[in-house]
Amino acid sequence: MPQHSRIRHLRWSLLAIPAAGALVLAGCSGSTDGGDSSADPDTVGFSLMVAQANDADDFYAQTAQKYTEETGVPIEVIPYPSDAYNTQVTTQLQAGNAADMMVLAPGTGQPISVITLADAGFLEPLDDTSAGLLPAGSEAEFQIDGKTYAQPTALTPVGMVFNVTAADEAGVTEYPSTYEDLLAACADARDAGKSFTVLAGGVSFNTGLISMLISATRVYAQTPDWNEQRAAGDVTFADSGWKDVLDDIVEMNDKGCFQDGAAGGTFDSITQGMGGGTSLTAAVPGSAAASIGDATGAELNVQAFPPADGEKAFTVTGANYAWGINAASDDAVKASAQAFLDWVAQPENAQAYADLSGSVPITGIDSETLLPEYAPIGDLLESGAYTGLPNASWPNPAVYDALGVGVQGLLTGQKTVDQVLADMDAAWGN
Repeated sequence: MPQHSRIRHLRWSLLAIPAAGALVLAGCSGSTDGGDSSADPDTVGFSLMVAQANDADDFYAQTAQKYTEETGVPIEVIPYPSDAYNTQVTTQLQAGNAADMMVLAPGTGQPISVITLADAGFLEPLDDTSAGLLPAGSEAEFQIDGKTYAQPTALTPVGMVFNVTAADEAGVTEYPSTYEDLLAACADARDAGKSFTVLAGGVSFNTGLISMLISATRVYAQTPDWNEQRAAGDVTFADSGWKDVLDDIVEMNDKGCFQDGAAGGTFDSITQGMGGGTSLTAAVPGSAAASIGDATGAELNVQAFPPADGEKAFTVTGANYAWGINAASDDAVKASAQAFLDWVAQPENAQAYADLSGSVPITGIDSETLLPEYAPIGDLLESGAYTGLPNASWPNPAVYDALGVGVQGLLTGQKTVDQVLADMDAAWGN
């Protein structure tokens, strides 16, 4: 396959981790419309709804196939385009024709968030095996009144995916260790006809994601419980390190760190910039490093956003995806789906899933089993120097929308930093 074709087919579904989907409606052929509730859970099958960008983005299907081969239990995998997925899930749950199992987002910050759907009665409580996989401190993103409503799939580091090959071509011999070094690297990249960072500035998912990545070192390294303080009314976006986050984005834009036309950038811009070597970094899930490297032969790794001079490195990693079981499915189907979750929770199967999806096993972080692209942040992961995606515990999707859209306004000059922060604080109370 020619290189440009391989680049076009890279696995980009993970770009929209904190996203709200586009409006597309289609039916689902899940097994919730009938079936024998007295059937043997050891043999009955179930349906699984997943987000999938293209035919190569099939790690859910590969995991399901392995389970079927081992147990004989059939799983119908129903993929939907990533930008339509959130709407598909919520629409079909409300209509009563959703799949038996689906991949969701922890917390409350998205339309398909676990707590939001569980509160609405759409999700089945899970067993102790599922509860035992919850990362410490994340219980509120999965549980209500002690009941667990989703099982995390893996830990997904989010960072600055760094194209070492493109950086060498630009004379940037190492990844910047401080924010001040990053600004210098932006100038070096420009001198070489490249950009330091490619940004999908026209897509609020990505402008929000880079903001959350920067917030790891500007906000959460110093105040790990910042979200809890915001919920208590003790802090606001306007009077905290979030102002530094947005100031950095404005400065990076002014210094030419982003590609020309970044305000109108799309996910294709990221694909082409990173795959074609015209940009050195992108703020995307770490799994993209392996995808790009496999498609292009370039050397890529995953880095934390550089801290300010004198501050410590910190990054973003969390259980960003979770398996949830449809409460409306037949009892035997739900039991079969739980048996699959118990199977995928076994350490060897959790490791196999992580390898397929380019993530870290939910069963634990071990530098000896980390994928090689995570080596630069391995110490941070092992020491716990990371925060989960901040928006997972924000009270509603409007806060993240205000951030992503607000950063778009910063790129075009239509918003000020103070206006964006005020919009986020106002959305918090909606």
